[in-house]
Amino acid sequence: MNIALGADHGGFSLKQTVVDELTKLGHTIVDCGARAYDKLDDYPDFARAVGAAIQRGDATRGIVICGSGVGAAIASNKLRGIRACVCHDTYSARQGVEHDDLNVLCLGARIIGDELAKEIVRAFASAQFSTEARFHRRRAKVLEIERDQA
Repeated sequence: MNIALGADHGGFSLKQTVVDELTKLGHTIVDCGARAYDKLDDYPDFARAVGAAIQRGDATRGIVICGSGVGAAIASNKLRGIRACVCHDTYSARQGVEHDDLNVLCLGARIIGDELAKEIVRAFASAQFSTEARFHRRRAKVLEIERDQA
């Protein structure tokens, strides 16, 4: 799977760990930056780049890393077709995909360590959206809210 990945200055320290784990799992990284640490960069720029990669079809899913994950999630959810959430545990990462069709995982590099991040990334990347009708019905309602607000 192609997975877009972006990290601001707060998330930059965790980015390479995530790249290594996704690569080990056989996924292709769509690098949306930052490519070097810059204390003045801003999470909305990377959330937009990751979301745009998904919207264009260059990636199926994305991961945005900032200091807490919160800013990344807020910015990502402003983009049409993006369903982003902060997940700092494996259950939420897996269940978010299976039940809610989560397509952007947001991580806080100042909140979790490398080993937990790898477990969360594995859970997110391996999960599949459920075929159960109730989850599709709920996603349709979320998409209707998005259309109504556009």
